[in-house]
Amino acid sequence: MQILTELNKNPNLSLALGYFDGVHLGHRAVIKSAVDFAHKNGNKSAVITFSDHPCCYFWGVCPKYILTRKEREKRIRELGVDYLYELDFESISGLTAHEYLRDVLIKYFTPLSISTGWNHNFGFKKSGNVKFLSEQSKKYDYTYFELPPQKIGSEIISSTVIRKLLSNGHIEKTNQMLGQNFSIEGEVVKGNQIGRTIGFRTANLIYPPELIELPYGVYSVDTNYGKGIANFGVRPTVNGSNAVLEIHILNFHKDIYGETLRAEFNKMIRAEKKFPSLNALKNQISIDIASI
Repeated sequence: MQILTELNKNPNLSLALGYFDGVHLGHRAVIKSAVDFAHKNGNKSAVITFSDHPCCYFWGVCPKYILTRKEREKRIRELGVDYLYELDFESISGLTAHEYLRDVLIKYFTPLSISTGWNHNFGFKKSGNVKFLSEQSKKYDYTYFELPPQKIGSEIISSTVIRKLLSNGHIEKTNQMLGQNFSIEGEVVKGNQIGRTIGFRTANLIYPPELIELPYGVYSVDTNYGKGIANFGVRPTVNGSNAVLEIHILNFHKDIYGETLRAEFNKMIRAEKKFPSLNALKNQISIDIASI
């Protein structure tokens, strides 16, 4: 997959439009629609999105994301997309829906198809929507696909719902809606090395500040080095003050400072708490490990 940040002439594409924070099951249906059409018709597919959420421009403050940009790119690539355009929203924010369609999508991509979600809006003051794209399809000779909402039970899957789930520690339902585990990846950094003094070495990651913050607590995780448990919090038992993501990888004893560690979250085990002693903390960690 080729990632581009500027528009270029790239005709006869199948386009998927949206921001796609989370690349959840609803997003996947939209992207898969474009990829499947391209495969069927022998052309290429592209996701047209933005480097930052449009709310960063409108509100002056970015929302907390479900995925880092790198992780969003990874998950879109895994869906078989040929091109990912991460555009600067501010540069097109003043365009009406028709100007955006005519002067961006048609001018640069001459799309064979356009796929969006059922609630897609675009253009100045949200002047464009699924009805507009459908009505313009004959004029500009593209096939339009409006993907219906994806649900788990009766609940519509959305990035807003997933952010609320994550902020409350509901990892299992989050993973259902994402179609993959919520994950954090980064470089292992040195901590205070207290874990090794009680028999539980940890690999520490800096929690990405742009992500929605999980509740402080203990989580079951799978890593690229094996199964483990993660503690995200301020470590009150040792009088910590800054939030740290510490991961104990089961049956693993190597130093991996500076290496990339990927943690995929399975479930929340318990909330973080202060223990009366390191020995009490050690006993609780053993109980936590036995629960996964």
